Amino acid sequence: MRIAYGVHGYGRGHATRALSVLQALSERHEIRLFAGGDAYDTLREYYPVQRVPCLSFAYDRGRRSHWQTLRKNLPALGELVRLGPSVQQVVTELARFEPDAVVCDAEPWTRVAARRLGVPTIGFDHFGILVHCHVALPLRDWLASFLDRALYGFLQGGSQRVLVSSFFGARPRRAGVQVVGPLLGDQVGQLKSIPGEHLLAYFNQGVSQLTLPVLDGLASLGREVRLYGLGREGSLGQLHFRPAQREAFLEDLASCRAVLSTAGNQLMGEAMACAKPILAVPEATVEQRLNAREIVKLGIGESLDWSQLTPATIGGFLERAERYAVRARELSRDGRSEAVAWLERWLVELSKPKLPALRGAVQAV
Repeated sequence: MRIAYGVHGYGRGHATRALSVLQALSERHEIRLFAGGDAYDTLREYYPVQRVPCLSFAYDRGRRSHWQTLRKNLPALGELVRLGPSVQQVVTELARFEPDAVVCDAEPWTRVAARRLGVPTIGFDHFGILVHCHVALPLRDWLASFLDRALYGFLQGGSQRVLVSSFFGARPRRAGVQVVGPLLGDQVGQLKSIPGEHLLAYFNQGVSQLTLPVLDGLASLGREVRLYGLGREGSLGQLHFRPAQREAFLEDLASCRAVLSTAGNQLMGEAMACAKPILAVPEATVEQRLNAREIVKLGIGESLDWSQLTPATIGGFLERAERYAVRARELSRDGRSEAVAWLERWLVELSKPKLPALRGAVQAV
C-alpha cells in the first residue's frame, strides 16, 4: 500500500516517534514523507522528505507568549485556511503519489491536503490524548486547553482513526481510537543502560528557555551537565554543550544519573526505558503540565516550575533519584509493535478504490 506520512516539526519528539515505525512500515509499504522544522532535519538523515511549513511557539523571556505565537504563525495559518500555495503544493504531491491513506503526526499541511482530496487519514500523536481520551485535568487547565483543543480539531480533526502514543495510560472516548505505549525504536532498544554521574539536560527550545540564571544554576551544581537544545558545541566548566545528534544523545541518556527536561512525551518514554529518573520543567502548555503530573503520579520523577529550578531543588531531586529509577524500570514498555499492527489493520479497513477527487487531481497534474 501507499502511505503518505506527515510529521510536525516542533521539537524532535514527533520525528523520533515516526522513525520508530517507519522502518517496519517501509519494509512492506511505499512511503512518502512530509515534514518541517526539526522533524525535517532529523528525518532527512534516514529517508527522502519533502519540506513543508511548520507551526511553532514563540517565547518572551523564556516563557511561551500566546500573542507572539499567534503573530508568528498567522501567515502560515492563513495559508492553511485559504488553501494557499504551500497547501496546493502538498495537494499536488499527494495526488501524484495516490496514497491509500495519510498518517498525520500533528502535521496540518498533509491533513488539510488529504481532506481536500478525500483521502482517509489516521491521526498519530500524543496531543490527541487531550481530545480523544479521558484524562484528569484541573479546572484551570481544562479551561486553558479550550483554544488548543479547538485549534487541534480544526487542523487535525476528522481523522477516520486515531492512534495516541503515551508513556501513561488513558481510556479512549470513542471507537476508532487506540492508546499505545511510547515508541522507542531499535536504537533505544539496543542501549545498555548504566548508572552514571552526569545530568542530561534537554530543552527543545533551549535558546529561549535556557536563560542566563538557569545556566548559572546548572553550572553551580558541582556536577557534569551534558546540555542539549542550545544549538552550540563546547564546554564551560562542567557544562558541556552538545549538538542535536541522535546517537550521541541516546548514549548520554543511557549513561546519565538523571534527566532534566521539558515534559515532552517521547523523551519521558525513552527515559523510562533506560530507567532514568526525570525532573520535568514543563512548558506553559496544558499537554506538558499533564505529562508532568503523570510523571509524579507514576512515581518516576518530579516536576518543577521554571521559577523553582535552583541548584538546591535539583540537588534534592538527585538525592531521591534512585527510587524513581526503580519505578521507571518497572513501568517501562515499548508500544512500537502494537502501533504498527494498528496502523496496518486500519490501512486495510480504510483502503478503497481511488476517490474521484483524487483521480481528477492526478489527471490535472
